[in-house]
Amino acid sequence: MTIGDGKGTGSGDNKIQQIVPSSQLYLHPSDSPSLMLTQTIFNGENYELWADAVRNGLDAKNKLGFVEGSDKKPVETKEEESLESVAWRQCNAMVKAWIRNVLEPRLHLSITFSGIVTEIWKELKECFSTGNAPRVHQLKGKLNKCKQGKDESVVEYYTKLKSILDELENYSRSQCSGGAAATLSKEREEEKVHPFLMGLDTIKYGHIRSKLLMKDDITSLSRAYALVLREERHKFVTKGKEEMNEAAMAVRVGVDSKDAQEETKPKTCTYCKKPWHTEENCYQKHGFPS
Repeated sequence: MTIGDGKGTGSGDNKIQQIVPSSQLYLHPSDSPSLMLTQTIFNGENYELWADAVRNGLDAKNKLGFVEGSDKKPVETKEEESLESVAWRQCNAMVKAWIRNVLEPRLHLSITFSGIVTEIWKELKECFSTGNAPRVHQLKGKLNKCKQGKDESVVEYYTKLKSILDELENYSRSQCSGGAAATLSKEREEEKVHPFLMGLDTIKYGHIRSKLLMKDDITSLSRAYALVLREERHKFVTKGKEEMNEAAMAVRVGVDSKDAQEETKPKTCTYCKKPWHTEENCYQKHGFPS
């Protein structure tokens, strides 16, 4: 989209054409080929998660049409390249650079010789998209094996589990409206609580898991996570106090032991340098009794 503005000098008017900011062909001055659309890097196995993150980033930049195919190259009707054609070519190159930035280096060659972003996107999908059924099966297998490690914090375990649950939810085909949608959403949220509790370290959090299962108001994963996290922090504080008490006891035992040694150590006379008496009772200084 272009607009005409400005006035010329002399016999006629010169129209200044420019791309308006609302156009998908507009590039902001801050846009550069080194920009990272997402922190999720495509490694050849995480296509669905990566593609969703890239689409979100492109949508924020008003460039989603370049991968979906809605922003096609303008048809040339004149010998001279039009403003729209130049802008499209620049945007296409920019989006191509953005996509390359979020690919692992070993995958760069797969798009090096492709010129149009739509073709690049289509090729990546055909090569790496595994389809819903195999991916859902894989995710459910990961969900069943998702357990809290021995030295893993609750935050790390929750993040690992939540990423699997969120991706599974993206593949859900159930669509409802009105009250049914609210009911279905509530049931799904309640179902997420159980794999979270089952994967917790039994030794550390077995008692809090039993306590939560006895409650009827734990209907969301975030609520269950908050309560378990509170328990973890309580354990951390308690453990810190116990360690401080043990250190204090060790110091006290050391002091008492030193005092005991001082009490059992024989006294030495400072005058004759012999043990078992003091200078006040020293016979050599004061004389022997008659």
